[in-house]
Amino acid sequence: MSQVVATAGGIVSAPAELVVRALADYETVRPRILPVQFSEYRVEAGGHGVGTTVHWKFAATSKRVRDQLLDVTEPAPGTLVETDRNSSMVTTWTVLAADTGVTTVRVRTTWNGAGGIGGFFERTFAPKGLARVYSDLIARLDAELAAG
Repeated sequence: MSQVVATAGGIVSAPAELVVRALADYETVRPRILPVQFSEYRVEAGGHGVGTTVHWKFAATSKRVRDQLLDVTEPAPGTLVETDRNSSMVTTWTVLAADTGVTTVRVRTTWNGAGGIGGFFERTFAPKGLARVYSDLIARLDAELAAG
């Protein structure tokens, strides 16, 4: 078993404080910006940042659907960490002010991958697919904040 890492990033045309608040809003903003790969979304506890527990199903492919229950922490300002109780998956969102009213959003997801030939394919293709999903999510976040 080896660790699989997927990363993505993008620019959001809004101040960093607003971007962090929006990403940490699991009650209203997150459900609106999640791409189609996410289903059965529900907030189990909290709803805003630290202490939130959120559930969703993530369809990496039509045959690979992960049932995820995530706990949200904020180990540092501008950083949200979603830790899946059902797997080794951990997603870290980092928000950095890039310029006046412009913010860089980075996301990094890690998990313990399968071994053997299946693991080879997972390490080769899963990060690219997940990066596309996260790039879509960041673009949706940008559009959501632009809409005001």
